[in-house]
Amino acid sequence: QLCQHRAPMGEEAGTPLTPVCWLAPEQTAGKQKPYMYTQGQAVLNRSFFPCFDTPSVKFTYSATVTVPEGFTAVMSATSWEKQKDNTFVFKMSQPIPSYLIALAVGDIVSADVGPRSRVWAEPCLIEAAKKEYDGVIEEFLTVGEKLFGPYVWGRYDILFMPPSFPFGGMENPCLTFVTPCLLAGDRSLVDVIIHEISHSWFGNLVTNATWGEFWLNEGFTMYAQRRISTEVYGSAYTCLEAATGRALLRQHMDNTGEDHPLNKLRVVIEPGVNPDDTYNETPYEKGYCFVSYLAHLVGDQNKFDAFLQAYVNQFKFQSITADDTLGFFLEYFPELKEKGVESIPGFEFDRWLNTPGWPPYLPDLSPGEQLMKPADELAELWAADSLNMEAIEAVDITAWRTYQLVYFLDQVLQKSPLPEGNVERLSNMYPKISKALNAELRLRWCQIVLKNNLEAEYSKVKDFLHSQGKQKYTLPLYRAMWGGSEAARALAMETFSATAPQLHVNVQNYVRKILGLEVAEA
Repeated sequence: QLCQHRAPMGEEAGTPLTPVCWLAPEQTAGKQKPYMYTQGQAVLNRSFFPCFDTPSVKFTYSATVTVPEGFTAVMSATSWEKQKDNTFVFKMSQPIPSYLIALAVGDIVSADVGPRSRVWAEPCLIEAAKKEYDGVIEEFLTVGEKLFGPYVWGRYDILFMPPSFPFGGMENPCLTFVTPCLLAGDRSLVDVIIHEISHSWFGNLVTNATWGEFWLNEGFTMYAQRRISTEVYGSAYTCLEAATGRALLRQHMDNTGEDHPLNKLRVVIEPGVNPDDTYNETPYEKGYCFVSYLAHLVGDQNKFDAFLQAYVNQFKFQSITADDTLGFFLEYFPELKEKGVESIPGFEFDRWLNTPGWPPYLPDLSPGEQLMKPADELAELWAADSLNMEAIEAVDITAWRTYQLVYFLDQVLQKSPLPEGNVERLSNMYPKISKALNAELRLRWCQIVLKNNLEAEYSKVKDFLHSQGKQKYTLPLYRAMWGGSEAARALAMETFSATAPQLHVNVQNYVRKILGLEVAEA
């Protein structure tokens, strides 16, 4: 029977100690029925079912799940059928590691959006989900297959989670779990799903054998994501998105210190340490730089694409180490092995893996400058003491896509607080930004409102925090409010007391720490 208990929590834990998350009705979109989902990565599924809970072991599985009338169960499985008594039978016919087994139960319905894809969501979200993703997934899958080889999982479905889901996405095979924040209403965030689709080859098919080499999953997936994005959207836009990622890596390394042992690609995870506590930008963005460096050594994109296909084919359904990957790379390109590319001074493979700090090689993102330059110039105009409206009006932002707008807003935020009155005028001038439903734009607009103490638009901060509970958006806004004026602090307290019950218990505890409140006991 579904119940409304929440999973027990460790006070300092970054993730639940049990993978089974029980949501009360107020934590769902429909607010009528409870909901349950599991989140297994990295080592949590051991308390959900008996297993070798390590990515080095892969297996097939089947499951029989009986749920109350009025509820639907879904799992990361290649086939499922509904039997009498509201019993669902699932089978995963391909071997997967334990962390990719996932179950969700709730008031869930589905709609087809492509020949091998459907969206799943609560009834109140299903129309928006269908409209946003109709025809989109197939395009990304087809490009992925062209680049990396066959898509082996049969279906690619997406489950839009309740708003309290604290993560962006989880690449459970056949059924990716994602935040409803991707439903921007104008398809402006659909490309976020490319990352999860890329895991179908890198992570799900070829898997890191240990969590200490998580970059094998995420660095290759970031590279694959940006290859698909380049094919679909062009290199300028993809380079702009990659520049945003590089800025996040810079921020992370500035916060932790470059020499922090977690800023290595090969991390030593001591016994008793939760691998989730080692999670940061390094395996993603530094990993991406290392894969880009390997491509740079090859010097020909077509040849490197062919290598990636051969790599996937060689290691599919296996769990491997970085030594396997790099050994195969040197075997595949004997001329590079002969040159000794693994030990070029300053770029040694060993240094990449075992030395913390900034990547020794950065891929060229200059094609993105054609999109950055106008955004930089526009931000400069808005930061001026007296606004040159003629120059501002000459810039047409209607065709700017999400990451160009994000880049522009990041520049405005850096220059904030702006001179008196400028933010109000900016807000009126660009309703596309100040009234956006796109969560990436909403986050940054709310940060600008708080940094400029624009009390007239505090309601936008409140509305955004009421609408979702994703950790990536929620915590920065509470930090900004708590570091702001008396009015901003009051807004933080008022918003948190109203929204706490709809947040994931981890996120509640993180916010309590920011606001200096007692952390809730489990």
